[in-house]
Amino acid sequence: MKYGFVIDQRKCIGCHACTVACKAEHDTPIGVYRTWVKYIEKGEFPNTRRHFLVNRCNHCDDAPCVAICPTKSLFKRDDGIVDFDRERCIGCKSCMQACPYDALHIDPNTHTASKCNFCAHRVDQGLQPACVVVCPEQAIVAGDLHDPQSQIAQLVGRESVRVRRPEQGTGPNVYYVGADEHAINPEALPQEDLFMFMRRAQLTADGTVAEPPHMRPRHVPLPVVPAAPRPASPPAVPAPVADRVASLQAQGVVDRRTYRGAARVAYDIPKARPWGWMVSAYLGTKSIAGGAFLLTALALGLGLAPVRALFGIAAPLVALAFLGITLLLLVVDLKRPERFLYLFLKPNWTSWLVWGGYILAAYGGLLTLWFGGELFGWHGLVRALLWPTALLAAAAAGYTAFLFGQAEGRDFWQSPLLLPHLLVQAVLAGAGALALLAGPLRAGPVAAHLLAVTLLVALGAQALAFGSELFVPHANRQVTAAGHIITHGALRGIFWGLAVGVGLGGAALAALLALATGALVWLALAGVAALVGLFAYEQCFVVAGQSVAIS
Repeated sequence: MKYGFVIDQRKCIGCHACTVACKAEHDTPIGVYRTWVKYIEKGEFPNTRRHFLVNRCNHCDDAPCVAICPTKSLFKRDDGIVDFDRERCIGCKSCMQACPYDALHIDPNTHTASKCNFCAHRVDQGLQPACVVVCPEQAIVAGDLHDPQSQIAQLVGRESVRVRRPEQGTGPNVYYVGADEHAINPEALPQEDLFMFMRRAQLTADGTVAEPPHMRPRHVPLPVVPAAPRPASPPAVPAPVADRVASLQAQGVVDRRTYRGAARVAYDIPKARPWGWMVSAYLGTKSIAGGAFLLTALALGLGLAPVRALFGIAAPLVALAFLGITLLLLVVDLKRPERFLYLFLKPNWTSWLVWGGYILAAYGGLLTLWFGGELFGWHGLVRALLWPTALLAAAAAGYTAFLFGQAEGRDFWQSPLLLPHLLVQAVLAGAGALALLAGPLRAGPVAAHLLAVTLLVALGAQALAFGSELFVPHANRQVTAAGHIITHGALRGIFWGLAVGVGLGGAALAALLALATGALVWLALAGVAALVGLFAYEQCFVVAGQSVAIS
């Protein structure tokens, strides 16, 4: 048995009855939707047409939200329905990133994940989902795809059907008949903030709606039309509507793009950007936590053990401090932080969130032992822990590549170069943090030289990573669009000014001056610039990956 939907867009009239019935059945709060209808308008007046697309969870055969959920809050039933248990959800929002169909949201009342669950409570009683019952045109058909006698199986076998984003390989079980290409493919149209009776707003992770400043309603002056006297004779035939539209366009009353004849999104719902600045900051603090000890292993491997104050004491202390900040950011960013321990008590071993939690915990334990060994002169313990701790430092820095890889809804994060880039960022962050301490701890010329050279090498690798991620041909239009947002769009100031200008150019110049003069002040400035650039790029990376429409 495998339940699925067929939605016949040839019959759909865009009445939103399915949306209303779903909200009523599940008591869904205002501002979030389990099912919704998207409008696409095509043509030029008077030859126009409106197309609809009903969106919801696709109850995938290989559901990425189930794989990434760290506590098995999302699970797949034997009948193919992907359901959820809000009592296990910790509100990490990773399922929202994993879904290629924008089907999940955070319920603002329970602060847990929510989505279409095929009205599983009705199905268990032999009833149809609420949206199927209420549809006046019978455009939504639900049933067992494995039953050849069922209406849905016959429709799939008889009609030309398609699914959304088949390239994701998730095996979606919502099939569309007669869906317009511009409606079903979010990459076919540019994103606009002006809809037919509303502006696009940003749905925050907790379900509240917030409009960015550049999307707030603009004041558009309306023309003053004096009242015309009552005509003594019947009025003349009015001018063509097209002339009236041209007149309004000339006065700035309507957007010229509205009547340009191309397809455009006329109505959609707010889309969530689940991960914000805390995730960006977490990537940076985790890089410092891992990189600081990697630099310690490098220094000891090169025989710089006498520089004990910097690499033996300060480096692991910095790593511990930023590891603590990383864990704090992870917990605070949860919508249900009081359930954080579910990550260990109710783990889903297919989720890299779980593996990341264990890696960070193990790394923190070995760091503490290392610091104690250095502090109390237990040299045997220090030598024994060096390489296991360094391995966990690399794992702590790099496991996020696999976590972001499970976020299958965001193609920009699927780069195979993400793991080496994270390791480069860890070395860069560790060198930058320790460069700030070289002066106060009187590290000496050998350690200062090592840090300056490490910074320059890491900056060169960072520049190569920027080029490979942003300036080479990309796998698809979603990745290209995300890269364009960084280099030419809303994030271009942060990227070119801070990540490139300060983080690469400024840091490289200061590191070269530190090598040339031996002045530790230049080394400290290089460290500050490198860290500023690192955090700026992490912000660009996280925001751009979530800024491209996927539904």
